[in-house]
Amino acid sequence: MEFSEVKRDCKYFKGHIPCDFNKQKGNVCPTCDEYQPIETRILIIKLAALGDVIRTTPLLAKFRSKYPNAHITWMTQSPEILPKNQIDLILPFDAMSIFLLENSLFDLVVNLDKEPEACVLMAKIEGKHKYGYTWLDHGVAPCTPAAEHKLMTGFFDELSKVNTKSYPEEIFEICHESFDYEPYAIQLNQEKYEEWNHKFSALKGNKKEVVGLNTGCGPRWKTRLWDDEKWVLLATSLIELGYFPIFLGGALEHEKNIRLSKESGAHYPGHYDLETFISLTHACDIVVTQVTMMMHIATALQKKMVLMNTIFNPHEFELYNRGVMVGPPKACECYYGNVCKRGVPCMNDIQPESIVTAIKTLS
Repeated sequence: MEFSEVKRDCKYFKGHIPCDFNKQKGNVCPTCDEYQPIETRILIIKLAALGDVIRTTPLLAKFRSKYPNAHITWMTQSPEILPKNQIDLILPFDAMSIFLLENSLFDLVVNLDKEPEACVLMAKIEGKHKYGYTWLDHGVAPCTPAAEHKLMTGFFDELSKVNTKSYPEEIFEICHESFDYEPYAIQLNQEKYEEWNHKFSALKGNKKEVVGLNTGCGPRWKTRLWDDEKWVLLATSLIELGYFPIFLGGALEHEKNIRLSKESGAHYPGHYDLETFISLTHACDIVVTQVTMMMHIATALQKKMVLMNTIFNPHEFELYNRGVMVGPPKACECYYGNVCKRGVPCMNDIQPESIVTAIKTLS
């Protein structure tokens, strides 16, 4: 067999080591019946934050449908949450990966990060079609006019406030596509999920649905935090109604969740690594959360969800007809604000009774 007979355009070709079919079945390129030529090479750049990476994944379903024989590469700082069965190559954001991309050719390159490092990389990568954001004249710039809308809403609050498009609609528009409710995707450890599902089933007994109460919101916009006493009231109300509420959160919420669990009688399973957190979230029937990473995880897992929102444009969030959004009686004045202009965040105006009512509509 000659080098010229090696089918380096095959989807299963690994570059410098035997492919799986050669190792398992002894297949060689000239006679291999598993040969699948790559017709389109696609690169997606979406580095951070983790929630934004998750809510960019609907593009995978669109691209797989439109380009069935595509090879998809994704560069990110959050590789652990991307669905490995839908992406051919997941690259970390490091010098070696950047060097590789700068010396590759793609049919389609999509960059949905506005940060300088992502845009500079976009400008250097060779691609036949480029969508999203690039680097021009010392700053971020749109690759095509389709990216101008999203860029401008980021520049000016006045434009962002009147936007009526969801985030998936916006990124599909940037990619010259139409959003047809393609789903989020996420990496799920099925074995861990089944373990948590079994644990919760045993703990809840004959109670109704498991309701996950996500008490954290991250350090960036603390105006999203809900009072501890309201979490306790919500949890006790749900217990009285026959639900099985559990408190959820990360390391920052650990001590608080221990306290809330003791005061309310609701279960707290503890805090874990991201893979485990995703698995135990999947074992919930309904999730109550603020606009935070949990919202994106729950959406990807196709959970029924009650979303508490104050400081963000409500049109931004696609709930896929599985969720209810609850806000304060009076419109929030602190658009994307980390300090409340009124002195008391309007999250405090959202009452546990409103959340209970929303949960009942989803049961």
